[in-house]
Amino acid sequence: MSVPQLDDEHRGEQILAVFDTAFGELLAADPAAFRVKFRKMAASAFAFYRGTAGLFYHDLTANDGFGSKRGGPFLDDRTSRVWIHGDLHAENFGTYMDATGRLIFNVNDFDEAYVGPFTWDLKRLSASLALIGYAKALSDDQITELVEVYAGAYRERVHALATGAKSDEVPPFTLDTAQGPLLDALRDARSLTRFGLLDSMTEIRDFERRFAPGGGSIELDAATRYKVLAAFDGYLETLPESSLTRPDSYRVKDVVGRRGIGIGSAGLPSYNILLEGNSDALENDVVIYIKQAQTPAVSRHVTDPAIRGYFQHEGHRTVISQRALQAHADPWLGWTELDGAGQLVAEVSPYAVDLNWGDIDDPEEIAGVVADLGRATATMHAAADDQSGESLVPFSTERAIDAAIAADEDGFAPLLVDFAHAYGARARADHQIFVDLFRNGRIPGL
Repeated sequence: MSVPQLDDEHRGEQILAVFDTAFGELLAADPAAFRVKFRKMAASAFAFYRGTAGLFYHDLTANDGFGSKRGGPFLDDRTSRVWIHGDLHAENFGTYMDATGRLIFNVNDFDEAYVGPFTWDLKRLSASLALIGYAKALSDDQITELVEVYAGAYRERVHALATGAKSDEVPPFTLDTAQGPLLDALRDARSLTRFGLLDSMTEIRDFERRFAPGGGSIELDAATRYKVLAAFDGYLETLPESSLTRPDSYRVKDVVGRRGIGIGSAGLPSYNILLEGNSDALENDVVIYIKQAQTPAVSRHVTDPAIRGYFQHEGHRTVISQRALQAHADPWLGWTELDGAGQLVAEVSPYAVDLNWGDIDDPEEIAGVVADLGRATATMHAAADDQSGESLVPFSTERAIDAAIAADEDGFAPLLVDFAHAYGARARADHQIFVDLFRNGRIPGL
């Protein structure tokens, strides 16, 4: 697959148009936050790629050589409408503690999750491998091998799940089963504590824990605090019964505002709420966040009204998608509304550690990690089907995907390899165009 040829000026106009669609309203409301976001994106081609899911899907559906609105190989009526992560790149993996108390390494950050073609996740991840490989000075042949490893591991795991493999034959990545950098991340997560998190965000005043001033927290006026607490009451109604076994766990101790300035959360108002937790002990307090959910990039290119109409709002969409894609999801995960906008609610977890690619440089070690990411991707796709409790995907995802790949086994890995090289080159070129647009003051509103 060759890179579609566009002159820099034309491509720059495309990038700005996509930015206006994806970020326009938020940028106008908080340009300072977007200056921070864009400087982070300017740091590397991979950082740019992370922040431009909207551009990726624009290209994937533009009939310009990267994809087709008519679908593509391995896509049929079923495999074109499965739960997908929506922003699956090599840094969206890490640790979390599941509802059973186990530390798991798996896919994280489900803000862009939706229903669409399963190959979109695989292509986005494969292109990210090309960018990481290039940044680590791997040859094109080595990058090809990495994508082939990813495709092979995904294929093997999907087939095992589709043919009825028992859960102990395809176990999750835990402290007992993970190896290499995945095990390192889990061990790092295990060394963290709830007390450490609380100590970094709170203080004890008059025998009670409260949020500490500073550190990015914003004191709320009475009217805003009232609105946030009303939204919190609505959130409680979205939790499963198993999460409400001790009602005192949800007693509110304090509320503060925060403003997101990261690559994915620039300009989004959010709030932290301090709760009692599962006992009266101060070290068991829990911090949750309420964050405005945004329209996922995928949804602008999936027009099925049955999918669009399934969700009350973007907060509901994010939570339902995560619960479908992630077995034993965060028991604090829920949704609510605030000022008419859908909100995502989840715990600020003390056990979250992202996969660190900075120290993964040996090609053999990289390949081992990539294989595990392929298995994790397959497990995620397989979790979200007729067994997930949601009616939107009423069939076995793993069996549908397994059958689609089986129809053209020899074409599966080459599809991802070709795309990875072509879109990796496109993203590197786009990064330079973006940097020039940004530093020359050509992004409207900044």
